Amino acid sequence: MSEAGALEKSVDQHIIVAMKARERERLGTLRLIKNGLKNKAIEKRMAPTQQESEQVLAGMIKQRRDSIEQFTKGNRPELAAKEAAEIVVIEEFLPRAMEGAELCGLIDEVVTELVALSGAKPTAKEMGSVMKAVQARLAAQGLRAEGRAVSELVKKTLAG
Repeated sequence: MSEAGALEKSVDQHIIVAMKARERERLGTLRLIKNGLKNKAIEKRMAPTQQESEQVLAGMIKQRRDSIEQFTKGNRPELAAKEAAEIVVIEEFLPRAMEGAELCGLIDEVVTELVALSGAKPTAKEMGSVMKAVQARLAAQGLRAEGRAVSELVKKTLAG
């Protein structure tokens, strides 16, 4: 069985546990995850890879973060709280997220390696290549980071 199949199987097991425990909110989120993975499989006409499955879940998190922002602006804290609770459930099925100082350290390592290769510090125009290198390093280590956070930190590193 592929790793992606293992993810779907894990979601199915969590659905059963949530049903037995009568956790309606968690159950709803788990079903959304299952549907997202199933839609990806239908779109591809084959089972998605582990990376594609993680991209589906990361997209779901991004949608919820955008919704939280909108609900907060619209003075709807109860809906923002519901979206935040869904993010917590979705993140259970993703690799650990790298944030803050740890992410800054990784970006500094990548920039240092790029300086060693090219002999010059990358400029803001070369931000795309730095971002690509950082994302590749995260994937190689089995970690993830929100694209927006990586982008902001790379901008600061290249500007500084």
